[in-house]
Amino acid sequence: MLKISVIIPALNEAAQITTCIQAVRQIDPTVEVIVADGGSEDDTPRLAWAAGAKVVNAPRGRGRQLNAGAALAGGDLLVFLHADTRLPANAFTLLQAMFADPQVQIAKFRLSFDDPDWLLALAARLMWFDSLLTSYGDQCMVLRRDLFAALGGFPDWPLFEDVELFRRARAVTRVHVVPAQVVTSARRFRANGIVRQLLHDFWLWLQYLVGVSPYEIARQYR
Repeated sequence: MLKISVIIPALNEAAQITTCIQAVRQIDPTVEVIVADGGSEDDTPRLAWAAGAKVVNAPRGRGRQLNAGAALAGGDLLVFLHADTRLPANAFTLLQAMFADPQVQIAKFRLSFDDPDWLLALAARLMWFDSLLTSYGDQCMVLRRDLFAALGGFPDWPLFEDVELFRRARAVTRVHVVPAQVVTSARRFRANGIVRQLLHDFWLWLQYLVGVSPYEIARQYR
């Protein structure tokens, strides 16, 4: 059996972090859970520790936080989970079966949202396969520790660090898709409007594609 570490980057996620950790623990209480906190100004670190996670403080920025969590992890498989995303109940069973094949080095789950809107459902369904446009951290990246180290970890970027790591991995191996769905929060879409947010995200991706600095893109994202 492969040892699994779940790494959760967090920044002011007091409303989500306990539920996120408990959801992982309910699936498998033996899995290592690490919260990489980027300087939260709320109770995120305390709540994460109280829920049974290891907590590491890191410089703010998702890439930096994820790398700090990975450095502490003891697992053979590194599962990078966002605080507002929930794994399916059979997640770890599926991962053990999939990664029993030594040729499988990296995978992601299928995406779904916690909102029944048909447009969000369609957008999520279009991201069930792997490509430069359709693979993001919201889908829960899973890598073997050795591959993660060989790729140099996440780039030290505030945004699109996930897309870049997928791109690097794709150059040396196939990105597999786990046949189960994670459920991620649609809170940004509800707050900003679904069509507006989808168009905004696509515009940011186009900028990344043509070489705009991730730091500039992150400023627009915020």
